[in-house]
Amino acid sequence: MATEAHAEGATGYIIHHLTPLQVGEGFWTLHLDTLFFSAALGGLFIWFFKTAAEKATADVPGLVQSFAEMLIEFVDQQVKDSFHGRSKLIAPLALTIFCWIFLWNFMDLFPVDILPLVGSLMGIEYLRVVPSTDLNATFAMSISVFCLIIFYSIKIKGPWGFAKELMFQPFGPWLLPFNLLLKLVEEIAKPISLALRLFGNLYAGELIFILIALLPWYLQPVLSFPWAIFHILIITLQAFIFMVLTIVYLSMAHEDH
Repeated sequence: MATEAHAEGATGYIIHHLTPLQVGEGFWTLHLDTLFFSAALGGLFIWFFKTAAEKATADVPGLVQSFAEMLIEFVDQQVKDSFHGRSKLIAPLALTIFCWIFLWNFMDLFPVDILPLVGSLMGIEYLRVVPSTDLNATFAMSISVFCLIIFYSIKIKGPWGFAKELMFQPFGPWLLPFNLLLKLVEEIAKPISLALRLFGNLYAGELIFILIALLPWYLQPVLSFPWAIFHILIITLQAFIFMVLTIVYLSMAHEDH
């Protein structure tokens, strides 16, 4: 709120909204708000598709069934276009990643003061409601994908085949140290780029909403509505990019040279 912002100062207002609710110290610090909203939104995703499956009918589908089928067909088409292996995991994984990240990002469209105000009434001092503005959350998602990449690379190519790919490509056995360095950089760059791209875009979007909230009340609707419309495109695109890159990376892991 403008009154709160003037009372705290603009810098204090911004810091307050971007500070997570955390416990512990150092490596063992837990961001409770990120964990809570991630679990709640994951539960919402499961409940929605479970409800759609239970109410599915061969007759004229309802709105919930139609929307669920549209999402499934959309993701399935992306998998067919980008994934060249055989796996029962990839399509459900892609659907989960797209929907979960979209729901994470969608929290950015709530007015920035509403949920923190509810939290303050419950005695919670800090509450950051957008999980994708927490680097821990985006890295957790990308590292999970990275572990699947390594797992399938070893499963499909075998331990020795995966080792040969690391050591002998792209320049042959005579440049083994250089090959190994390039492949390690290439593999490590995958989770880092996935995490930082999602975090950077959503952190910037949240910051813009906070800056709009600092403006006089009569300017806020004029600026917040157009930015919210544009932001819907951004959050959908970020979820789509994360999903497609996951499919592509796992497809590469399934290629047996």
